[in-house]
Amino acid sequence: MQVDTLLTGGTVVTMDPQRRMIDAGAVAVAAGKIVAIGTALEIGAQVQAAEVIDCADKIIIPGLIDVHAHAGHGLIKSIGMHGGDRWEDICGEVYTQASPPEFWYAEARLAALERLRFGVTTGVSLLGGGDTIMRTDDPAYAAAHCRGVVEVGTRSMVAVGPTRAPHPRPYADWETGEQRHYEVSFEQQMQTSREIVQAWHDTHEGRIQIAMLYPVLRDEHEEEMPPADYATACEQAQLVRAYARERGLVFTQDGHWRGSIRRAEKLGLLGAETLLSHCIDLHEDEIHLVAASDTKIAHNPSANASIMGRCPAIELMAAGATVALGSDATAPDRSGDMLRHMQQAMHYHRTHFRDASVLAIGKALEMCTIAAARALGLDSRIGSVEVGKQADLTVVDLRRAHLFPPNMPVHRLVCFANGNDVDTVLVGGEVVLRDGQATRVDEAAILEDARVQAAQMIARIGGQGDLELPSDFWG
Repeated sequence: MQVDTLLTGGTVVTMDPQRRMIDAGAVAVAAGKIVAIGTALEIGAQVQAAEVIDCADKIIIPGLIDVHAHAGHGLIKSIGMHGGDRWEDICGEVYTQASPPEFWYAEARLAALERLRFGVTTGVSLLGGGDTIMRTDDPAYAAAHCRGVVEVGTRSMVAVGPTRAPHPRPYADWETGEQRHYEVSFEQQMQTSREIVQAWHDTHEGRIQIAMLYPVLRDEHEEEMPPADYATACEQAQLVRAYARERGLVFTQDGHWRGSIRRAEKLGLLGAETLLSHCIDLHEDEIHLVAASDTKIAHNPSANASIMGRCPAIELMAAGATVALGSDATAPDRSGDMLRHMQQAMHYHRTHFRDASVLAIGKALEMCTIAAARALGLDSRIGSVEVGKQADLTVVDLRRAHLFPPNMPVHRLVCFANGNDVDTVLVGGEVVLRDGQATRVDEAAILEDARVQAAQMIARIGGQGDLELPSDFWG
């Protein structure tokens, strides 16, 4: 059999239903899909490959998946993080007032490059924040993000949608180089989202997916919003959810906690295509609502929300719910390194239960591979190394001091590896990272563009003071 690529000699961790692991294994790829898996000896005898990648002393896993992060954060990162709510205020100002399409293009390429270098082949990216700062006043911003991701070669599920009522909301653009202010209605944001779906959903060989988002409605919103505005917000959430169902899209919400899932259930927002992030301090009945409705959970153990409260990921999975890991990256103090977040998740729940056996090592890996693919409705395409699936593969070099001696490779991977150990990445059968370097793009040009766009953004918001060390930086 003639194939395009043969990865041979490494430990293959399939994440298939049997969780097979193959020592000295091989994976054959043709026309973007996996066509054979087995030992290097048997597969080598069956195929002739245009390219052979030597994976000796390496581990071959499904491409890692990040089920919750934010577009835009990559150019803000830690700016203003020491100023109380200043970091969130910066995000709100930048994403609605100070970010031309060039900003979103530069940030998308930088974030996609970060993911690629860390072996993350698929990631969710909310187009801004999940609350009142979505950049959905015009399709140009999502288009700029999608173009950037496609150039790098990874996959992105871009979440778009309206801000929470009341409307209109103030926005600004920089088309002429000068700031132009205007107001945006719910109807305009919905129309923008529809246009984004029409133009980009499931395009570029499946590298771009679109999801719909409406902000979470919590107790404080019902208490603080005028009754008419709260009723409008409930109606809007249902309209967005209905559109997602109509188009077969994932519906996501960012920031559930302490009773908000009860409200989502009453509004009809739960279901197999719903992905809810953070989900801290859930009540017992909410855990059962999630499991019974097959609603998916994005657990972000490194996020600030997981400091403010605890996501009961262990209890959710015990109840039968699908829980996957998100980075909430890349700001104000987090990265897109999903290996780091696996380790954080294990320590997070083990500390809570005071039990070092909680959250098994293999389960942590599952939460970034096949469970994550299931959470995004993509498990028939990606998430495991199985014949017929898209060849999204990450190869990690185990020939490192912190990963030696060469035994117990999955333990070494999950407990000790970090994203910088990633050697080779394939997306849809294409080698997009080779020997730790991107193959499609000029990495130096991406970094330079990010530097220029970040400097312009800081100037627009007068944010130079937000770069200074605070007086209590050293404690």
